[in-house]
Amino acid sequence: MIPPFFLRRRIVMGDRIFDIEEELKKLPNSPGVYIMHDSHDNILYVGKAINLHNRVRQYFRTGHGHNNSAKIARMVEQIAYFEYIVTSSEMEALVLECNLIKEYRPKYNTMMTDDKGYPYIRVTVEEEYPRLLYSHTMKRDKSKYFGPYTNGKAVKDIIDLLNRLYKLRTCSKRLPKEIGKDRPCLYHQIGQCNAPCNGYISAEDYRQNVNRAMAFLNGDYKDTIASLTSDMKKYAEEMEFEKAAEVRDLIESVRHITDKQKMNNTNGEDRDVIAYASNDTDTVVSVFFVREGKLLGREHHHMNVTVAEGAGDILTAFVEQFYSGTPYIPKEVVVPVDIGGKDVVEEYLSKRRGSLVKIIIPQKGDKKKMLNLATDNARLVLEQDMERIKRQEKRTIGATKEIANILGIPSANRMEAFDISNISGALSVASMVVFEQGKPKKNAYRKFRLKTVTGPDDYASMKEVLSRRFTDEKLNVLPDVIMMDGGKGQVNVALMVLDSLGIEIPVCGMVKDDNHRTRALYYNNAEVEFPKGSEAMLMVTALQDEAHRFAIEYHKQLRRQNQVRSILDEIPGVGPARRKALLKYFKDVDNIREASLEELEAVPEIPKSTAEYIYKFFHE
Repeated sequence: MIPPFFLRRRIVMGDRIFDIEEELKKLPNSPGVYIMHDSHDNILYVGKAINLHNRVRQYFRTGHGHNNSAKIARMVEQIAYFEYIVTSSEMEALVLECNLIKEYRPKYNTMMTDDKGYPYIRVTVEEEYPRLLYSHTMKRDKSKYFGPYTNGKAVKDIIDLLNRLYKLRTCSKRLPKEIGKDRPCLYHQIGQCNAPCNGYISAEDYRQNVNRAMAFLNGDYKDTIASLTSDMKKYAEEMEFEKAAEVRDLIESVRHITDKQKMNNTNGEDRDVIAYASNDTDTVVSVFFVREGKLLGREHHHMNVTVAEGAGDILTAFVEQFYSGTPYIPKEVVVPVDIGGKDVVEEYLSKRRGSLVKIIIPQKGDKKKMLNLATDNARLVLEQDMERIKRQEKRTIGATKEIANILGIPSANRMEAFDISNISGALSVASMVVFEQGKPKKNAYRKFRLKTVTGPDDYASMKEVLSRRFTDEKLNVLPDVIMMDGGKGQVNVALMVLDSLGIEIPVCGMVKDDNHRTRALYYNNAEVEFPKGSEAMLMVTALQDEAHRFAIEYHKQLRRQNQVRSILDEIPGVGPARRKALLKYFKDVDNIREASLEELEAVPEIPKSTAEYIYKFFHE
């Protein structure tokens, strides 16, 4: 039985609600990997399962042995949502679990408790005189990386060994720019560096030594071990036991890595595997990310498609859109069907990557298996997300249709709401928020600092704001309906402004109850009631709350910045000296606001260009 407290856990994530009880019912009876997230999208735990349905549900059953651990109990309390990847076998789940744990290092995975990270050896091949460096991460830069390794001390020993064997530099000097600027360092004096910093070795010879070091890192280490073994015996025969012991320890470090660990580098298999699943109305595209031959994660994307579009059209559109924004492009993109303009798309991807990218349609082998796995996951997401998508559409697009029907207008697809915020008329500001298709469109929000109104006059303030909004050439998209944070008075102000501009847009006032919550709309000189608890009522309430929040936030921002100062500071070209001159000449801001261009030009300290800025600021 699932604990009662969990049945109430419906997590709001943006425009999505994750109902844990409902999601548990949808778990498939298949092997795979599950991923537990907290409310901040952090990964808490990664686990594998022979049967995802049975395994994941165990975490939420009271009295189950799986929950007896205090550590696991703490983790379960933090779970906001989970996701999973279906695999075709338990072995695949095991491999994927290991890869994901190494990649994300979740807080509650036991094997990660004592882990300090998975180090790499970085070779700065982009430099003319490369270096071997210890790195905690593998970046997508021009360096060459070897690893990851499990033994950090052994990695440091290997770097030290290779630097000594091939006399590579350890300094951070910018070579060849700084060659000859300083004397060779101590490492050269003790015979551990060829001093490229003073030109004692050519770039070509130095590069050969670097190539030998990389050959060792690629697995060609027998000659090195043989040479070290010979040196150890030589030191022992000469009774230099301390040196012999040092070489012995280096040999052990080499063997620890070469015997226990397979080395991978950035020339391994990097590919994205793209699959999709469709029904009559929806399409889900799954992308599996394979890096260095390991599956490290996946994403699902919903696409809006028409019935006439085929698989090739869908995948072509997705590939073009997805890779126009993603920072990394692999050398292979695996797809299930041929895409349109394949040669052109390959050329585009190759140009973005900086090297050849191939689009592949596998017929058999491991790539085909991975493609089938991605397809299975896309199909599963499509089936299980349909209900969520429908709920989301009801709350968004459905709500806008309901509002349009209640008001009797053609559409409420784009709604704009306005609100005024001030404290006794000081720092008067206004907000404009926009909802499109029932969702906030934050890049269309606008803030207004009142220019012509002094004191707490909401009607005059709203008149200024609406006039500025509907005469701004940059704001050329008109709303389907305007929502005013007020009743009849605010509506009449809006209608007056629109009429003066020759614009016809429905205007509603958001009528509030005693708790300042929207209870109805004032439209066409009458109150329009909502069905109680309807999606339309929730949408209008959300719009009102967002307009109020945005205005208050801007007002607080101005107060925090201590911007209780003259509005003149907002005019281009007016600094402290010119502001002082204007106030001295006109006595107050109201006189400046009412001054003609000629009067502003008469101020000795104000250039004509600045006078024009001031006049336009108050009159446009």
